[in-house]
Amino acid sequence: MEYRPAPVKAVLFDFDGTLTMPGALDFTAFKRSIACPADQTVLEFVQSLPDASEQKTAWKKLDEFEMAAAETAEPNRGAEDLIRYLRAQDLRLGIISRNSRAAIDRALKNFDKVTASDFDVILARDDTAKPKPHPEGILKAARSLDIEAGQTIIVGDFIFDIQAGKAAGAVTVFLDNHPGNHKDTADEPIPWDYCISEFDTLKKIVRMALPLPAGKFPNDLLEEFFDGFTFEDPSVLIQPGVGEDTAAVDVSEEEVLVLKSDPITFATDAIGQYAVLVNANDIATAGAKPRWLLTTLLFPCKSTGAEILQTMQEIQDICRQWDITLCGGHTEITDAVTRPVIIGMLTGTVLKKNLVDKRDIQTGDRVLLTKAIAVEGTAIIAREFHQQLKYLGMAETDIETCKQFLSQISILKEAEIAAGVGGVSAMHDITEGGLATALNEMSFSGRHRIRVDMNRIPIFPQTEKLAHLMDIDPLGLIGSGSLLICCRKNDTDTLINQIEDAGVKVTCIGEVTESGQGIAAERDGRPVQWPSFEVDEIARLFK
Repeated sequence: MEYRPAPVKAVLFDFDGTLTMPGALDFTAFKRSIACPADQTVLEFVQSLPDASEQKTAWKKLDEFEMAAAETAEPNRGAEDLIRYLRAQDLRLGIISRNSRAAIDRALKNFDKVTASDFDVILARDDTAKPKPHPEGILKAARSLDIEAGQTIIVGDFIFDIQAGKAAGAVTVFLDNHPGNHKDTADEPIPWDYCISEFDTLKKIVRMALPLPAGKFPNDLLEEFFDGFTFEDPSVLIQPGVGEDTAAVDVSEEEVLVLKSDPITFATDAIGQYAVLVNANDIATAGAKPRWLLTTLLFPCKSTGAEILQTMQEIQDICRQWDITLCGGHTEITDAVTRPVIIGMLTGTVLKKNLVDKRDIQTGDRVLLTKAIAVEGTAIIAREFHQQLKYLGMAETDIETCKQFLSQISILKEAEIAAGVGGVSAMHDITEGGLATALNEMSFSGRHRIRVDMNRIPIFPQTEKLAHLMDIDPLGLIGSGSLLICCRKNDTDTLINQIEDAGVKVTCIGEVTESGQGIAAERDGRPVQWPSFEVDEIARLFK
């Protein structure tokens, strides 16, 4: 399905046949009772009657028919759940109907989870001089909601709903829940934006039209893109996918080129160090050696030459420390950003036989975590919210300790050790979304479920205190500096010993179970819910 990029703030529904199931009463018989021709619509026929008394009688019969239908009306399948979902997305909701308001109110009494109060606006034929297909009702609803008509979705099961929506400039969704109805009044194709047969599809349409919060592009939307993605280049060994941090390209018979790109926007006082290490970390998770770096540096207007040169020097210094060549890039001052942004593009190399590919994960592999969770997030918060932490009661010495966690965001040492130990099936750097997201990504890309012991997940006491003061969950906090490793059971002790001999703490927090996807968490021997974060916890602080 091709989605319109237009942002949406409201959803307006037709009522009878859309939010309610098509009526069981004989509408054809009713039309005959008022002498309405079969090829003419009822409202337009009644309005055209020249005799006032005859017209009044027809209106009365129509009201009675609609009320009788409303008394037995039932919610359309999925309609109530859809309304609750849309409410949860903070969207404005409305009803635009050719029915009477009395009939709408009566039919809503048959709903279990939805009432008239769930809608911000309800416009019946009583409320508009020109009912659909005229756009008046939609334009009036948009004005009452204080939004543009183009920011609305109009959903209906009849040609008039689509015609009215199009004339108003709204996004139109045709609900084809009783095929043939839309052909009654149109000889040419209906110019709707979307045609759906169930409301679950509308949820996807709305999801695509909502503004996304700061952070990673959501995995579910990314997966939808990849589902329609064809990749035929045989030299690419690791292809794009959810949970994949790098691309791996076969550049010779034995050697593989590993590629990575990532933007850095947080921790502006150490942004150069982040730009190098965050990219290098992901290269290392493929078992590769980081080799060549290109950077795009974007600075806000009024940045000084001194601060830009300082950042460039910082990048060069950290590259030299890890034997990475800074090959070049681009630097620009622009009003497109309000704080410095660095986009790094790093390449590395590894022998094909030593490439670490998450698809090699097997049942029984142990899951290891180096250092502790939220190392990077702890450092960023301490640097960006120093005064707030101090005001909340955190000791100055603890804040300074947290700032120094920045020196631990590299996982190159432990990744190099792991790459040299037989039995390592996967490595994954913990970035946005914290351990909670990283484990899910590893499970997804490795195609196996993972069982985690929550009691064994390590956390520094300073991180625990900082998270408590800032009211955030460290499991969902950005965490570069912590490396997830999957290793065959028989090689686990050897790997742990070698990493700890290098001065890096490592903990076994779980194991790989059966084929599939997802995390089974337990605490004190009892199953618990594994947390999920739509955006990284740190994004809430910067908001």
